[in-house]
Order: sequence, then C-alpha cells, then structure tokens
Amino acid sequence: MLKKLAKVEARYEELAHLMADPEIAQDYERVAEYAKERADLEDVVTTYRKYQAISHELEDTRTLLDDGDPELHELAEAEVADLVERRDVLESQLHRLLIPRDPRDAKDVIIEIRAGAGGDEAGLFAADLFRMYTRYAERQGWKTELLSGHATGVGGYKEVIFDIQGRGAFSRFKFESGVHRVQRVPITESSGRIHTSTATVAVLPEVDEVEIRIDPSEIEIEAYGASGPGGQHMQKNATAIRIIHLPTGMVISCESERSQTQNKVRALSILRARLYEQERQKQEAEVAAKRRSQVGTGERSEKIRTYNFPQNRVTDHRIGMTLYQLPSILDGDLDPFIEELAAQEQAERLESIGETDA
Repeated sequence: MLKKLAKVEARYEELAHLMADPEIAQDYERVAEYAKERADLEDVVTTYRKYQAISHELEDTRTLLDDGDPELHELAEAEVADLVERRDVLESQLHRLLIPRDPRDAKDVIIEIRAGAGGDEAGLFAADLFRMYTRYAERQGWKTELLSGHATGVGGYKEVIFDIQGRGAFSRFKFESGVHRVQRVPITESSGRIHTSTATVAVLPEVDEVEIRIDPSEIEIEAYGASGPGGQHMQKNATAIRIIHLPTGMVISCESERSQTQNKVRALSILRARLYEQERQKQEAEVAAKRRSQVGTGERSEKIRTYNFPQNRVTDHRIGMTLYQLPSILDGDLDPFIEELAAQEQAERLESIGETDA
C-alpha cells in the first residue's frame, strides 16, 4: 500500500508542475483536466502525509521507551498507544481512499420505472416509486425532469422515464436498479386480500456525446402528436419524437418538451444512456470483474426490495436490512438503505484490492 501511496503523491506533485508550465498553461482544456485529476488525489495525499508524520513521530517516541527514567517511560508508553491508535485510523482511511472510484458516480441519472406483474396495482406502485425518487431528489437539492410517461387510467404508470440532475446523483441512485415488490390490499380489492405486485427500476448514468457517438444512419426519427397532459395543443404540430435505433431495435419516445428539437435532444440522451449501459454490461460480462446490474423480468420471485404495507415494513434483500418506516421511506427517506449498500460496495472493492495485492 505504501508504494502505491508514494506513486500517488509523486503524481500529485507532478501535476502541480505541469499546471505551472507556461506552455501547458495556455491549453485550458489540459489545465482543467490536470486540475480535476489533482483534486481527485488531494484527499489521498493529505491523509498519506498525516500518516507519514504520525509514523515518524511514533518512531521517535518509541526511542524514549529505553530511557531509564520510570516517569518518562510511562509518559512515552501512553504517547505511543495514542499514536498507534491515530496511525491505525489513518491507515484504515487510506485503504478506503485507495478503492477505485466508479467513474460514473458524479454523473446525472436517467431513471426508468416500468410496471411489472400485478396489472393496475403494479402501475400504481410504479407511480409510488416515481414519487419516492423525486422526493429523495428534493431532499438532496437536485433537479428532476420528466422525460416520458405512459399513464394508466387509474393514476399509475405503465412506464415513466425521468432524469435527476445533481452532483453525485448516480452514486446514490445506482443501488435502486432491480425489481421492487409491493405487498398490500389494492383499493379495488373488496375482499381485503393482500396482493403482490412488482415494478422494475433501471438507473442509467447520463453520458456526453463524446462518450457515445450515435451514427445518424443507424437511427430512424418519427414525429407524432403528443398525448396526455398538455398534449392537446401539441397534437396539432406533432412535437413528440420517437427514435428507433436500428442495430439494437431500441425505441425511445419523448413528448415532455414543447418542440421537436427539445424532444429529439432528450430522446437521444436516453438512447446514449441505454447504449452506454449496454456496452458497460457487455464488458463486465466478458471480464467478470463485477456482478452484472440487471433489472430482471419483473416476475414476483425476483426482487431487491419489498414494501409490505400491512406490516409497515420495507426489506432490502441484498443486505438483509428491514425498517418499519414505510411511510417515511416512500416519502424519500432512502439514506439508511443507500448508506448500507454503499458500505457493502466499498467493502467488496476493498476486499478485491486485497486479493489483487496478495
């Protein structure tokens, strides 16, 4: 670990020299790139230097243990114990800081929610999840924008696609991909029987055009009249856009904006995100470096989380965590689950680093 840290510190100093080079200083893009890289290394280097300082202080203090003065020996023992404890804390922090960051974590996200098994009740649950995520975004101070929605006649959604813009949005929402299951008595159920329904959630990082280039010859673009809320005045001008990606067969529709151009930009953004995720999953499958992120088929037997209304219970099956706070969770209080899932991911990455070092 110390060899890695020495290399990180050397790179940190090298970046400072590069940014100060008069020739490089004229290239604003390179300077911005170097500045970002240096900022990413700053926490590691700062903690490493604290670790080095305490390690040196520990070595000096241990020499006092050989002093013949009993009082000085006792003071040195207490100081050594304190320094060892502080050094161990810093070492633990360094291990965590050396874990490779997910390059997608800082990105905005596109979230797609689709009703699964359960008919109208699944659509109502999809609407509940949509509200839960928008409320969570509000708590974080992030902006939410509806991109596409296919509503049901009872207030639910067959499908709803929206984006959330905010620094670190993907790092929090990425744990929500999968099948969510609800157990409750539907409003339409006269006998009071509990039904089980599902909805699938896909969380995709928004990607730039330079990351995923779409060949214009591989897409077909159709304009059509928008439907739903606000669609009456748009119907005349056919502002909604449908894009078909011919190589994959993906179809993306967007009618949230009031012009064809805006809807086309939004639809292309969704397409890029899906293609990026498809390529990422393909690469991960090939190298088997990480478990593949899937939303599944929406069958009741597949699930990452269960929302049980009669018991006021929400259970995340990946970490075995159950909270009896269903109303607050549906109101966007997701941090208890997200924090635990993030800690598990960090532990797995740390373990993989240890295996690599071994």
